[in-house]
Amino acid sequence: QVQLVESGGGLVQPGGSLTLSCAASGFTFTSYMLKWYRQAPGKERELVAAITGAFGMTNYADSVKGRFRISRDNAKNTVYLQMNSLKPEDTAVYYCNAHRNGFGLDYWGQGTQVTVSS
Repeated sequence: QVQLVESGGGLVQPGGSLTLSCAASGFTFTSYMLKWYRQAPGKERELVAAITGAFGMTNYADSVKGRFRISRDNAKNTVYLQMNSLKPEDTAVYYCNAHRNGFGLDYWGQGTQVTVSS
C-alpha cells in the first residue's frame, strides 16, 4: 500500500523557518521524482520544488528560490522541504507528490497546513 505522510506544518511568524517532512512507503522510492506542491485558499495548486530520484537534481518555483530547499534521504524514504524567510504569501496547504515519468504513476500525501502570520 502506497503512503506519503507529511508532517512539520504549523504556524510561524514572517521571517521564520519550518521544515516539512514526507515519509514514503509502498513503492521504490529512488525510482520516483519527489515534489512539493502547495495550494492557498482560492488558488490553484502550484509546484514549489522537485528533486529527481537517483541524482537529486532540484528545481524550484521562482517565488521560493533562495528561500526553500528540497532534499531527500533515500535510506529513510523521506523527502524534506526546508523553508526559510517565510512570508505570509507562503501560507498554504503543502502536499508531497511522488511521480514516475513514463509510467503514469502519481501518488499524493494528505497535505500539511503552513500558516505564516504575526
